[in-house]
Amino acid sequence: MEDTIWKVLIADDEPIIREGIRDNVDWKSLNMEVAAEAEDGEEALALALELEIEILLVDLNMPIMNGLSLIKKLKEQQQNCKIVIISGYDDFSYAQEAIRLQVTDYILKPVEPDQLFKVLSTVKEELEESIKRKKYFLVASNHIEKNKNVMLEKFGRDWIEGVLEDEEITKQLTFFDLPNEQPQQVALLQCPEFLVKKPIMNEKEEKEILSIIRSRLEMKLEQYRHMIFQDEEEQFILLLWHQLNEKEWVQIENDLNGYLSAVVQITVESLNAETDTVARAYKVCKDLYNRETSISPIVRRAQQYIQAHYTESKMTLERVANTLNVSPVYLSRVIKQELGVSFVHLVTNLRIKKSVELLQNTELAIVEIAEKVGYETQHYFSTSFKKVIGVSPNKYRKKLQFY
Repeated sequence: MEDTIWKVLIADDEPIIREGIRDNVDWKSLNMEVAAEAEDGEEALALALELEIEILLVDLNMPIMNGLSLIKKLKEQQQNCKIVIISGYDDFSYAQEAIRLQVTDYILKPVEPDQLFKVLSTVKEELEESIKRKKYFLVASNHIEKNKNVMLEKFGRDWIEGVLEDEEITKQLTFFDLPNEQPQQVALLQCPEFLVKKPIMNEKEEKEILSIIRSRLEMKLEQYRHMIFQDEEEQFILLLWHQLNEKEWVQIENDLNGYLSAVVQITVESLNAETDTVARAYKVCKDLYNRETSISPIVRRAQQYIQAHYTESKMTLERVANTLNVSPVYLSRVIKQELGVSFVHLVTNLRIKKSVELLQNTELAIVEIAEKVGYETQHYFSTSFKKVIGVSPNKYRKKLQFY
């Protein structure tokens, strides 16, 4: 810091004043140098900007551009420049304007060398302090940037555990440049195979797998506002400020399965109101996963296939079985054993669930909804809907309008 030489510009239309200031200050002891002198405001502004001066000693009464105009224009472009007014005007209105423009000091002519030296010493201290602050801020910023991922992980874990107040959540979201509102979905990603193999993996292998998962997730979600972190068990948690449908989630699962040669499972919960919490949604995801751990991989893959293809009317037990390389009889039996429902009921229930969402949230005609959820005819759709819900799609929609 001692090596810093602060550049000074003296602006006064009287040569004798400029000479007196220049020759009566021990600039070296202040780590300052007179970089330039100017006799009018316009020249002073040009020199100040060109030389990037740090200190301006300026008279208010100058030709072409007066001192106050010069200060205003300079402050617009070099806010950190320290300005000391040296004026023959002992006028309160000038002093008020100087305060408004954040001038460092206001000295009346004739200038006393000791007084000027004292003022310049204060200016030097302020400049040195600003350098210290900049260095501290740079170090702090670098430290924060290096540890931002760690801080994000900590924030995420605290959020899903429900230990943060709303005010703190808002502050953290702002800090990480995330939407200042509840996410729309919480997802839990687990890879049971990875957890089983983990004890025999070395640290490098484990980091590589986690890095692959994270990078693939980031790539798949890059177009949406999202947050990815790991819980205490190193399972990935995804918070999305967007609603992905089941087909999109299955596509993400399939992508990861291909990269890892392992079965990745994603359980998703939507936040249904402003009063809902991330902690509750996370708990639901964990509970869902725990219930599904007893389901065999073949049934889970069948569920994923159904969720991805329920819109296709040609989807049959035989088609799903062929895709999974098992016999239709075997697939039908294990679905019934593990889920307690038949293949047909599994598909029907999913299609009706999706049709209810469309009836609630869209103005689509019944025939269009039937087609979108995989039914070839409106009649077949209406019959299935009434069997599951108890009323026809038309009556269900009318009840919604009534309420």
